[in-house]
Amino acid sequence: MHARVTGLVFAIYYPIFAAIAVPANLVTIVILSRGRCGLSRCITRYLVSMAVSDLLVVITGVILNRIRGIYFPVSFLTTTPACSTIAVLTYAARNSSVWLTVAFTFDRCVAICYQKMKTKYCTEKTAANVIGTVCVLSCVKDIPSYFIYEPLYIMNNVPWFCSIKLIYYTSPGWAAYNWLDHIVTPCVPFVLIILLNVLTIRRILAVNRVRGRLRAHSNGDNPSDPEMESRRKSIILLLSISGSFILLWILYVINLLYVRFTNGKYFAGSNFTDPRFILQEGGYMLQLLSCCTNTCIYAATQSKFREEIKNAVKYPLTLIWKFIK
Repeated sequence: MHARVTGLVFAIYYPIFAAIAVPANLVTIVILSRGRCGLSRCITRYLVSMAVSDLLVVITGVILNRIRGIYFPVSFLTTTPACSTIAVLTYAARNSSVWLTVAFTFDRCVAICYQKMKTKYCTEKTAANVIGTVCVLSCVKDIPSYFIYEPLYIMNNVPWFCSIKLIYYTSPGWAAYNWLDHIVTPCVPFVLIILLNVLTIRRILAVNRVRGRLRAHSNGDNPSDPEMESRRKSIILLLSISGSFILLWILYVINLLYVRFTNGKYFAGSNFTDPRFILQEGGYMLQLLSCCTNTCIYAATQSKFREEIKNAVKYPLTLIWKFIK
């Protein structure tokens, strides 16, 4: 009974998630690309690229992998070349999403903590170069993943399904690649995001204390300070994005560390009652969930973004009303 309930949770969760995440990311891309949210072009570049990479993760990791596996277990996409390609695309999109979050966090850290670097680094051109570099390196890094799979069986000369080759677990070269892959994502991003956030918060708090004392002496009881308000909004957006990333990836990291330090393997199969399976799949579910949280964060922290969403909803309704009249 427990196994049925757990399996049903997965079967319901992923379609609902995809139905929400795809339009949410599409709306985010369109709204941010219009540049009417009061954000700099540099920040907008990062946020749009993060939304695009998140959308690709949903398409490859959720729709083509999870949903396809649950509802269409045998199809063209389950041939070995197809499922190997989907795996590589999923890894590349996921890694791009993670490292774009790091790049955005670093950009905001430079803008807030290092004013001399800000004018040279925090530009639209630099953002475009960083985004392009991150995406290319993510794709290149994950190309070897295509070659770790072999057919589970061959029927009529057609290879079906993807099974990890035994050599992947025994070869020193593949072992080194596997370690490097998990160090690069998500271990290093975890550490970098935490350190950059600590540095940024310390800087903002120190500057705010100084500005507060100066304004108290110069303006008396007038607490209004546009600069401090701007910093406050920046830190809310930054901490919301990076904080949600850490919270939603933590279970995946715990499972990763468990496998590494117990010399175990990732759970294969679908035993819904096994705690290891629940830990592993729960980590995947939360990790994928991080691909649609940014839209909620923008809506919660950015008033102009909320206004643009309202306008987007009102526009077709207005057209329908005019047509009716």
